[in-house]
Amino acid sequence: MNLNQLLEKFFLENLIVIFKLPNQLKNEKSPYLKQHKNNPVNWLPWNKETLSKAKTEKKPIFLSVGYASCHWCHVMAHESFENEETAKIMNDKFINIKVDREERPDLDSIFQKSLAILTGAQGGWPLSMFLDENAVPFTGGTYFPPKEMHGRPSFTQVLENVSKVYLENRDKIISQITQLQTVFKELNRKNAVLKQDLEPYAEKIIQYLDEENGGFKGAPKFPQFYIFDTILYFYKKNNKQKFFNAVENLLINISSKGIYDHLEGGIARYTVDDKWIVPHFEKMIYDNILFVNLLNHFLQNKKSEYLKGKLKQTIKFINSEFLSENNLLGSAYDADSEGIEGKYYIWKFEELKNILKDKFSVFQKKYLVSKEGNFEGSNILIENKDQKLTDQELLIINDAENLLLNERKKRVKPFFDNKVQTDLNCYWLYSNLYSSLLLNDDDLYSKTINSIKIINENLKDNIFHCYNKNKSEIDVFLEDYVYYSLLLITLYEINNDKDSLEKCKKIMEETWKLFFNKENNLLQKNILSSNDLFVNPIDIADNNVPNGNSIFLLVCNKLKNITNDKYWSEKIDILSKSFNTYINYNFSQMFSYLKILDICETNITLTLHGKNNEINEVKKEILKKFMGNISVIYKESDNDFFAVLCKNQTCSEKLRNLNQIDQYIKKKF
Repeated sequence: MNLNQLLEKFFLENLIVIFKLPNQLKNEKSPYLKQHKNNPVNWLPWNKETLSKAKTEKKPIFLSVGYASCHWCHVMAHESFENEETAKIMNDKFINIKVDREERPDLDSIFQKSLAILTGAQGGWPLSMFLDENAVPFTGGTYFPPKEMHGRPSFTQVLENVSKVYLENRDKIISQITQLQTVFKELNRKNAVLKQDLEPYAEKIIQYLDEENGGFKGAPKFPQFYIFDTILYFYKKNNKQKFFNAVENLLINISSKGIYDHLEGGIARYTVDDKWIVPHFEKMIYDNILFVNLLNHFLQNKKSEYLKGKLKQTIKFINSEFLSENNLLGSAYDADSEGIEGKYYIWKFEELKNILKDKFSVFQKKYLVSKEGNFEGSNILIENKDQKLTDQELLIINDAENLLLNERKKRVKPFFDNKVQTDLNCYWLYSNLYSSLLLNDDDLYSKTINSIKIINENLKDNIFHCYNKNKSEIDVFLEDYVYYSLLLITLYEINNDKDSLEKCKKIMEETWKLFFNKENNLLQKNILSSNDLFVNPIDIADNNVPNGNSIFLLVCNKLKNITNDKYWSEKIDILSKSFNTYINYNFSQMFSYLKILDICETNITLTLHGKNNEINEVKKEILKKFMGNISVIYKESDNDFFAVLCKNQTCSEKLRNLNQIDQYIKKKF
């Protein structure tokens, strides 16, 4: 290579750094990826062209996985990915790929597991993985600091060491794929076992509860609502008060502490302490869906004006502040604003006094604020839930909260990831349908139906995961299909909507064809024919939302009861056997399975006979009591109304009115 060629090569390789031109992420739709378009790192998206480039150049891959509202993702980006010296090492020695975990949950799932297998380390975000030229992982970590600290090597040290090891051991590293695939196959066992009693798993988990603060012991503290939803289910089934108390304790503590936004509603991702006081301030749509779902199910069992108020406030907040394309919802709010974590939400003591003036003393009766504060000299609002307030004081506090909210809206809002995700929007609308019944809120119901029409219109030709202005961005995943199916079957159960039922059947049949992995007897996360990973991504654990396999099973059970079609029975049998096996090894992360398996085995159906107008009088009240745990079947006729309740193939006599139905439920269920 002559001098001119060397200069040309240097110029091309360093073009981004010299002129600070955007890298290839500039063409991506993801807000998270676009945040990195001006990094001096030559970031590439995950696609066939990028993977081919790694093979051609025989270079290892550095894979960075994160999401737009991830605080430590931003920290690492600022410290390392915006640093030109660090970027030069990355560009010289690696093919660098940036991935939005919300666009590619299959990638995130596989590489999180890979990190645990390869290093024994707990995963998280940012996820920093090193892959060979064939995109097979060989080591990795999460956050790496710019300088060595707290036992963590610096990121530049890691880059240099990994590059050196790869160059010296390339053939050996590449040959490890067989071993890694074997480990994944072992994780994906398919040996069937007999059915087992599921409630003991709920008994087993409650020994880890924090009886004072609610939730589980320790910090950081995550709500893990799907576990408590299952605990509440078993309370409804067997009336064990300790199960109910565990759920109530969690909801009261979360709703009164710093993890909850008392001015606008909604919860943060988690808290760094064990008392729910200091949140990691990012707000994710999926956490709030699970929060709303659990509130729905709790309020079925006990009246609470306090928690009912939190439910209403959170629904209003999400439906207004999370709006994105086409009246659908985006994904998340960042923890930071103006580069400072929590700045949008916290208050100085003197600031509160100046804003509230004569209302401040009454405000202090409800909220525990001080000069010292509870977060870096400022105050995160926390309720004094034991304080009794008069009606007059409540009016004053309401005025004070509105003053603070108006003042807060003058601040710079945290970054909003407006990415529309099919699975989460469907799950939110499903939750809203049930909330509208529970709250007797016709306006919420109408708005939910309108949003469902938008979903149906967007997905009429093709189902996809993320989109912007009706254009698909990312290939579809299992969760998109099953949560859309859940929404459709719920429309049938609430409205006797036969079109939705037929559409649900069609999508569920397609789901089985596209995603069922015969080797593992489970549905995998991405479409079989388009898998671009080194193993099949089969995820059995609940994560942000209940696992896709478990939701498929729930809808499958409803279709079996409604249609009486053996096709669905066969699918239930296959999946149930696999699930029972996995539970023995991974029960703490499979609580949605526990609940749904029990629903399938208990198998409660409500068949409504008669004219539509007569049916409508009772169905809402019945659905309020059961909320998704039964299958609703319609048998229209000109005969007088009656209902039949069945459990485990044993049915009631004809129940002629709501009172008879209610008495039978109390007696039998």
